Amino acid sequence: MQYRKDRYGRELSAMGFGCMRFTTKNGKIDIDKAEKEIMRAIELGVNYFDTAYIYTGSEAAIGEIFERNHVREKINIATKLPQYLINSRKAIDKYFAEHLSRLRTTYIDYYLMHMLTDIEAWNKLVGLGIKEWIDEKKKSGEIRNIGFSFHGNTDMFLKILNAYDWDFCQIQYNYLDENTQAGRRGLEEAEKKGIPVIIMEPLRGGKLVDLMPAEAKEMIAENNRGYTPAEWAFRWLYNQTGVTVVLSGMNSVEMVEENCRTASECMPGSLTEEDLELIGRVRDSINSKMKVGCTGCRYCMPCPRGVDIPSIFRCYNHMYMEAKATGRKEYFQTVGFQKIPSDASQCVQCGKCEQHCPQHIEIRKMLKTADRELRPWYLKIFQAAARRFSL
Repeated sequence: MQYRKDRYGRELSAMGFGCMRFTTKNGKIDIDKAEKEIMRAIELGVNYFDTAYIYTGSEAAIGEIFERNHVREKINIATKLPQYLINSRKAIDKYFAEHLSRLRTTYIDYYLMHMLTDIEAWNKLVGLGIKEWIDEKKKSGEIRNIGFSFHGNTDMFLKILNAYDWDFCQIQYNYLDENTQAGRRGLEEAEKKGIPVIIMEPLRGGKLVDLMPAEAKEMIAENNRGYTPAEWAFRWLYNQTGVTVVLSGMNSVEMVEENCRTASECMPGSLTEEDLELIGRVRDSINSKMKVGCTGCRYCMPCPRGVDIPSIFRCYNHMYMEAKATGRKEYFQTVGFQKIPSDASQCVQCGKCEQHCPQHIEIRKMLKTADRELRPWYLKIFQAAARRFSL
């Protein structure tokens, strides 16, 4: 495993384990499967594990796994304060106590203000005494490093970056987002300040792997490097000195092993001009086909009306990145034939989803567009008939 240093010289594994997308079984995280994946990752040198208060079941699952295997001192836990739910100093204490209880630990190695999107969100926390609270927790040793995760534009990222003496930060960054979100400029500004950067969404919710259009897949398959689509995405990131840890939501031992191998091999400056030119052509191909910039993070969920927003957008993108028939087939397999309706017809335009979308997608508008494409009139008739028959 390759290691890169944090602000205080502690070595962090270049590959970090993102704990948002564990496999579920009967609606709950499959602990036994997650344990195998986590322990294999630790064997291969991974020492950074990222979770959050709102990742359903995640904190409790990894807390149980780390305690059972006696590995707490070998690894670093990163979790996140749901700042969007905070209205008092008392609430900050409440959530932090829940973190410690779920994670079965007495301290957090890397603690983040979750999903800051503008400077006003940070200013609100400052007004509630967050700076003094952080000082107390760092002094007591309950927090080792303080940072923030960010979704927004570059200018706002720079304002937040410069608003406090952060120990680290976390951004969405990949070759599709080189000039959006915090972007390359944000990454480089953090590096200039000596602030480690943790990367989330390196594969853009699968758009740089399985959801890639056929044309882009062919470009990669024909290249004599022999790298997989995921490997190209990771190598593009590791090629940059400002990247400290790249998070991956790994849900198979095979994926853990492949990603750790890539993280062990890739060094800054290792990609050639020809490599970067290929990535540029792949990016152009993906952008030409994609209809909705949804990463499948599920921050928009649960919908009060049960609409399966990420699945609908994934199938809509598949219509144009693969084939219309492919996207519609997947839609009816995953959404359309559910006994409890979860299609866009259930949307009541409440807008709750848009308040939490890190990509700032106009979800209500795009749901209508996607629904028209996925369910033309004749498929709506077929869907209604199928539901009546199954019930």
